Formats: sequence, C-alpha cells, structure tokens
Amino acid sequence: MEFTQEQKLYAEIVQKAWEDTAFKKELIENPIAAIEKFTGKKMNLPEGKTLVVRDQTDESTVYINIPANSQNPVDVELNEEQLEAVAGGMMPLPIITIPWGPIICFPPGTVEF
Repeated sequence: MEFTQEQKLYAEIVQKAWEDTAFKKELIENPIAAIEKFTGKKMNLPEGKTLVVRDQTDESTVYINIPANSQNPVDVELNEEQLEAVAGGMMPLPIITIPWGPIICFPPGTVEF
C-alpha cells in the first residue's frame, strides 16, 4: 500500500513530537504555526475549520475520538478498486497501521500544503 503525501507528513509530525518535547509543546499550543515551521510551507486550513492537537502519549489513559456527525450524508458509489478492497477485507483509508499503532490521517481534501 502506498501512503499519500499527507499521511507521510502526519507520520513525520508525530515522530518529531515524540522525539522533541519543545516541538510537541509548540504543536499543542499553536499547531498551524508549528506545522508551517516544520514543513517550511504555508498551511491552508479551510474557512471555519480549526486544527486541534491533543497529547495522547500517556499510556495509562485511553482516548476516544468522536468524529463529526454529518447531518448531510452523501450517497457515494464505490469504484471497482474500492469494492475489491472492501470485499477482500482490507481496512479503508484514512486509518493506517504502523508499528507504533493506528494513525488517523487528515481526511483527503481537508488540509492543503
């Protein structure tokens, strides 16, 4: 499976936060500025959206992320590749599993770099 640029960037940001406490602190306090500084690129968050970073490194705590409940569900037809992935029991993106656990990635089209 090939990762998107956004998924790779997300993994790099998480790795940097694990290794650099000053970066993690900045990422939590001002995520957009920290990410822009880290990438050297301007981050274009859609109008009305907020980026929130939570430190979930405390292994004694279990976190549950409750995503937005879309009031306008969209009828989506899966293409042949997506149908094949579902039929084969593959887990759909944007959740990827890597040695240190699952990573929830930015949904496609929500963040531009």
